[in-house]
Amino acid sequence: MTPNVKEIFAGEAPPAPAALAAKVRTLAPSMTRSMQRVAEAVAGDPAGCAALTVTGLAELTGTSEATVVRTARLLGYPGYRDLRLALAGLAAQQQSGRAPAVTADISVDDPIADVVAKLAYDEQQTLADTAAGLDTVQLGAAVTALAAARRIDIYGVGASGLVAQDLAQKLLRIGLIAHPHSDPHLAVTNAVQLRAKDVAIAITHSGSTGDVIEPLRVAFERGATTVAITGRPDGPVTQYADHILTTSTAHESELRPAAMSSRTSQLLVVDCLFVGVAQRTYETAASALSASYEALAHRHSPRGRMR
Repeated sequence: MTPNVKEIFAGEAPPAPAALAAKVRTLAPSMTRSMQRVAEAVAGDPAGCAALTVTGLAELTGTSEATVVRTARLLGYPGYRDLRLALAGLAAQQQSGRAPAVTADISVDDPIADVVAKLAYDEQQTLADTAAGLDTVQLGAAVTALAAARRIDIYGVGASGLVAQDLAQKLLRIGLIAHPHSDPHLAVTNAVQLRAKDVAIAITHSGSTGDVIEPLRVAFERGATTVAITGRPDGPVTQYADHILTTSTAHESELRPAAMSSRTSQLLVVDCLFVGVAQRTYETAASALSASYEALAHRHSPRGRMR
């Protein structure tokens, strides 16, 4: 049975004011249209909505009081009162002199300098949103499983496959046995061999990539610890995940598709996993890194390149 969004976020502390906008962007695709109107209103005008009662916000958005309360709870707040407090805090932050955000929309006739500025802003926002929405309890549990793993399989296709390769390469450098899989047949064939003490990681921005979900399901059924890195915390992949690490649902445009915008947030999560594991296994990790540097040193020396 696939967990719903409320179940996924149950038990978490209410998000900090700065994380509210990121939470809205992440969860909006899973909301009903009426709940989306409430979420968009509070994220777009926190100061104005903080001054409204639950009835006032319902009237403003053309919804009901029950919808407003459900939206507040879905965003991680026990009730509307808690959401109003967060909105007031967010409004205060925005009024403290912070420079206004620039739009990241890129058009075909933008000068290259504007493209650089807009992409840099968008990447920065994506990283901030991912950090704000990342469940550190789930992250810590995933790190613990990886640090003790006998074997690690990582599934991803397309752009997510490149991220899977990046994580596997990092883990190999610190002495862990990690294999990236982008071929769905080989992924399932390898997943069949997993057992308890092994870890399987699925990377999918949409949360619904069948070629990634299938091997994760097999690994889950074989008793391996499973992790999903996804932009959709209610997506089908999460029903087979012991730990869910949510990435930012970044803004997309014609010149910045999901495969490009999702990669930044996925790489941040990958780096968090890697550093966390390196901390837990510092003695062996440091030795393994030293050995790999030594083995490759001749390739970076002038003499080594001439051979």
